[in-house]
Amino acid sequence: MSRLVLAALTLSAVACAPEPHAYPAPDAHRALTGPGGPQVSFPADALWQDCAPLLGGENDEQHHNLVVMRDGLLVLPWAPEDGGGGLSFYTFDDPCAPTLVGEVWADFMRESHTLAFGEVNGRTYLAVDYHESEDVGGVGFFDVTDPSDPRWVSQLALPDYHYPDAYFRVVLSTFWLGDTLYAAGGLNGVYVLDVSDPLNPALVGQHTVVGHMVGAVHVVGDVAMVSSAGLSRTILYDVSDPWTLSPIPGGDFYVSSADEELKDYYFASLAGKYGLFARKSDGGGPIIYDLSDPTAPTFIGEAPTEGGDGGYVMRHEGFLFQGDSDRGLVYDASDMSAPTLIGEVDIAGDLDTVTPVGNVLVAAVDSKADDGRSSVVFPWAEAPDSRGPRLEWFRPQDGATLVPTTTALGLSFDEMIEGITVFEGSVRVWTVDGEAVPGRLYTQENLVNFVPDAPWAEETTYVVELPAGGVADVSGNRVAETLRWTFTTGVELETPRW
Repeated sequence: MSRLVLAALTLSAVACAPEPHAYPAPDAHRALTGPGGPQVSFPADALWQDCAPLLGGENDEQHHNLVVMRDGLLVLPWAPEDGGGGLSFYTFDDPCAPTLVGEVWADFMRESHTLAFGEVNGRTYLAVDYHESEDVGGVGFFDVTDPSDPRWVSQLALPDYHYPDAYFRVVLSTFWLGDTLYAAGGLNGVYVLDVSDPLNPALVGQHTVVGHMVGAVHVVGDVAMVSSAGLSRTILYDVSDPWTLSPIPGGDFYVSSADEELKDYYFASLAGKYGLFARKSDGGGPIIYDLSDPTAPTFIGEAPTEGGDGGYVMRHEGFLFQGDSDRGLVYDASDMSAPTLIGEVDIAGDLDTVTPVGNVLVAAVDSKADDGRSSVVFPWAEAPDSRGPRLEWFRPQDGATLVPTTTALGLSFDEMIEGITVFEGSVRVWTVDGEAVPGRLYTQENLVNFVPDAPWAEETTYVVELPAGGVADVSGNRVAETLRWTFTTGVELETPRW
């Protein structure tokens, strides 16, 4: 989204509603437990050179993938496909000298491709993949309220689970939205869980499409991107009723190259308005789609590599980071139609994941690692990140009407967000009459969702505001400009929305 569009968005609603009650200051969230993201500069000759490993616990089987920042700490999951692993929490302000803060082992944790956090009754939970035996597995939950003492607290076995195949009928990733958790289950589709009580999660639905091997679910408000694990199909769903996945007309597509040849991808992510797909099997590199019109996903660009076999692709501002199995790649994607390779990293093993964290990256391998080097830190930029996150896509859109009363409000940024900075002072919602709307906020990678405590009122206009100096990235840089927009709800019975 261009700066001009953002400015127009800001002006469109700035005078449309009275100010509600006094919100907390945009940065008046609770203090972070940890010191936050990297605050260290590097000389030019240190770039693209490894500076520190990240170690799991004593039973770590050297099977790593993504890391995330949460509550000022780096969260490192370590677990193989067949279960038995854990979490490690590190300080990361000096990324070449990380300090262990807390650690936990869980007999039944298996490889997790996302980390889904949720807060319930003042406690913070993390949903991961769970494996107990060949036909028993699903979703497990840690209580991570105190990162120095994280604990495995519950698990839910899901129907049709089967291992040892690593993709067909196991849980591959999770996404938390209000009382709902989506679990990607390969050919078992999308499991829908009630997680209003994470100590007693319950299955409420299962959505399958023949032949669609689901690898991940990413949600922005009323739109879910349900991507594949190793195939080319992607389906966009209306999840304005979070327990019902309704296909969006025109939103079922097959990821293709510039010459319109179908391309399988290993995993996908959603950042800003873009779906990012890591091409596999016949070369690697990212493939990029614009999802801002969910009825017409549009190919934007690609950067194919020879001999690669893509794993995961992630976005930090105008850069893309991809594990390509044989190496890790960083692209200048300031022009998403033509990403340009600017650097590479390499460690022994199947290097599937490169996670950006400020001016460093964490490269991770999920097999054949050298001992103690499954996750390794590399500086990639000299100065610490100093630019705040930019909102690029949101649902419902500015001026939207007939919005269902059960939908979430979704925000998609161009970089990963520190979830603790997302609170009532930094994401504000009120009626056009000035009545503040209380709700819960959820952050996962680049995505933020607001779920009202009660359904939206019918036929009511709402104002959304992101004040300058509020939402921050993992390095502590905050949104630079105040943004406001509006949407209006409909009634319970109405004509189709799409």
